[in-house]
Amino acid sequence: MDRFLSSYVHNVDAKGRVSIPSSFRQVIHNRGIRELFAMRSLSQPAIDVGGPELMEHYEKRMEAVDPFSDLYQELAIYAYGDGAYLKTDSEGRILMTDFIRSHTGITDRVTFVGVKNSFQLWAPERFEAFRGALREKLRERLPSLRGAAAPVETPE
Repeated sequence: MDRFLSSYVHNVDAKGRVSIPSSFRQVIHNRGIRELFAMRSLSQPAIDVGGPELMEHYEKRMEAVDPFSDLYQELAIYAYGDGAYLKTDSEGRILMTDFIRSHTGITDRVTFVGVKNSFQLWAPERFEAFRGALREKLRERLPSLRGAAAPVETPE
């Protein structure tokens, strides 16, 4: 396993802990990820979680911007000032902190969603609504997606 794939719903225990899905823990182990970094999604009520690749993604974007510009400062504050490290315990659990709960609305259950090199944390009902809307949106785009991938026919 080399990517975060699928979605899983897990219960939050009485102490606010939740087990990371075993397949996600396997990816974390295989990649040698020692620290998980979390950021609030800018477009959804979700938390983006990943290893060094997640932070490197934002740092590459920042390198392309003038370090004295407002955009650079905004990106830096978002990446460094608004992020948090998630600690895992010996059983592969993370704590649903106020940082996570306030942005996502997570209460007693969490949906873990694989996004290849990272994963997201969602309140289950919000993820189901998002997933349903996403499927409809993609269904509407399907004809144009098929046309883009289809080979061009030439007249004889």
